[in-house]
Amino acid sequence: MRASLLQIAVNEGESIESRRRRVASLVREQAGAADVVVLPELWTTGAFAYEEFGSEAEPLEGPTYEVMAKAASEAGVWLHAGSIPERDPEGPLYNTSLVFSPSGDLVAAYRKIHRFGFDKGEAVLMGAGGELVTVRLPETTLGVATCYDLRFPELFRGLVDAGAETFVVPAGWPERRRSHWTLLAQARAVENQAFVLACGTAGTHAGVPQAGHSIVVDPWGEVLAEAGAGEQVLTVEFDPGKVPVTREQFPALKDRVLGLERPRG
Repeated sequence: MRASLLQIAVNEGESIESRRRRVASLVREQAGAADVVVLPELWTTGAFAYEEFGSEAEPLEGPTYEVMAKAASEAGVWLHAGSIPERDPEGPLYNTSLVFSPSGDLVAAYRKIHRFGFDKGEAVLMGAGGELVTVRLPETTLGVATCYDLRFPELFRGLVDAGAETFVVPAGWPERRRSHWTLLAQARAVENQAFVLACGTAGTHAGVPQAGHSIVVDPWGEVLAEAGAGEQVLTVEFDPGKVPVTREQFPALKDRVLGLERPRG
């Protein structure tokens, strides 16, 4: 398979409508070059632009949904469209990821479970999701997570139990903790013997420099490709068949003890 990670910047002075058009054009350019395309977290507003979450929040099937569904269909790709600030008409805001099929159908929506900010920002402005999400592709099963989720290994182990072989992680990760980004992406790959496709943003969000350095890691923890700091399309070829082979050659997952349900008595 081929994956393209679109490491875009949330530029000051660029309207959300203009950014949607720009990103849709980038997605369409991946036609024939990629099977899976991944966008970053909260690319419509910027992951640290907290004051814009409420004013720019949209329904699940809102403007971004419409533009990205069309782009996925025109490119003929599986599109993880990053995430948007979603306004639930009957609840709070959510940091919600959208995944589209090559025909432009919405096949999954994931509300971010772990909210960043401690006692401010996303942690208080948005609600927490409660469901693990996987997406079955012909070649592999995607496990969906978002940014801060990367710090919680139990989420990824749950995705493995649900059949995930390739993790897709959009993010708005700050530059000051870039070493953690790379380390955690490799750790999630190694401990779960899975591929990791982690797509970050470039530029600056509300005064917070972004890490960039989108990364693709194989089930042995080897980095197959890594972007730099600026805007970039990172395209890499990977073999989903390596996951079952790795798990068979080094069957560490079979030796799990903690976290498993075991009969009593």
